[in-house]
Amino acid sequence: MAQERIISGVRQDVDREFDFSLRPKTLDEYVGQDQVKENLRIFTEAALSRQEALDHVLLYGPPGLGKTTLANIIANEMQVGIRTTSGPAIERQGDLIAILTNLDSGDVLFIDEIHRLRRAIEEVLYPAMEDGVVDIIIGKGPGARSVRLDLPPFTLIGATTRAGMLTSPLRDRFGVISRLEFYSEVELKVIAYRAADILNIAIDDEGALEIARRARGTPRVANRLLKRVRDFAEVRADGVITGPVAKQALTQFEVDDLGLDRIDRDLLSTIIEKFDGGPVGIDTLAAVVNEEVDTIEDVYEPYLMQIGYLQRTPRGRVVTRRAYRHLGLKPPGLKQEDMF
Repeated sequence: MAQERIISGVRQDVDREFDFSLRPKTLDEYVGQDQVKENLRIFTEAALSRQEALDHVLLYGPPGLGKTTLANIIANEMQVGIRTTSGPAIERQGDLIAILTNLDSGDVLFIDEIHRLRRAIEEVLYPAMEDGVVDIIIGKGPGARSVRLDLPPFTLIGATTRAGMLTSPLRDRFGVISRLEFYSEVELKVIAYRAADILNIAIDDEGALEIARRARGTPRVANRLLKRVRDFAEVRADGVITGPVAKQALTQFEVDDLGLDRIDRDLLSTIIEKFDGGPVGIDTLAAVVNEEVDTIEDVYEPYLMQIGYLQRTPRGRVVTRRAYRHLGLKPPGLKQEDMF
């Protein structure tokens, strides 16, 4: 089951440049997340008026909802530079100390997947975030001594799909904590129109709505679908993305009316057919479908739970009756004639 997915919320290297070209640069350009956006507008304007660095920000939510985009927007709004890294990329304390000591005053340090920081490295952040200092150990053995270095004021922006995996000491040091929610069809339609305009793609109202409807509430998926439907329209149609063209293209790509692709449906079918609808433990499920546990939890499950097709219970994952109906299967205890 491990394969590249057209609707995946995980960024593929081949699409990095494409995604970057479509990112809004300011809060005014950013579509959706109205409450988060308005709060950030207040915080950034207040920090600018006081000529201070913005307080540290934690952004969390499913993949593809705009955490990286918001980090770059915050840096733009604050008129400062941004350094970008990720939790797994920081292997030693010295790596993080080197980044911190090379920041300019007011700069933003963006750490994606911050929940994957090693604990020893995380401890470097505590005094840096709270007191603006880092401690460096010079020498070894009995002659070792600690030297404290002052850091310029900076803003740490952490992004994570798993806020629950952050340690309490780290989470408590963030002054602004914002959860990003799935987008509405109306918001995704606006995003599809904006992306089409940037890429010079001809699209009508029905075409944009069809893409928005199947984008799983995720802007990154909407942009990815738009790119693939454009390819279909250029080869099989007249190059214009209309409603019928979008429907035909997405059917060809096995993306159904709710945005589920074949892998989503196979995941649900596996729980139904091999585990009687659940409950089934996540490790067992991952072994059966040949996927990583993290991929199932971060990519597949958030949307399936959002639409009410999957539940996480203390005993394991359970498929709901709505999923049975979507797959055309009879839920347990329900007569065939009562399905629809």
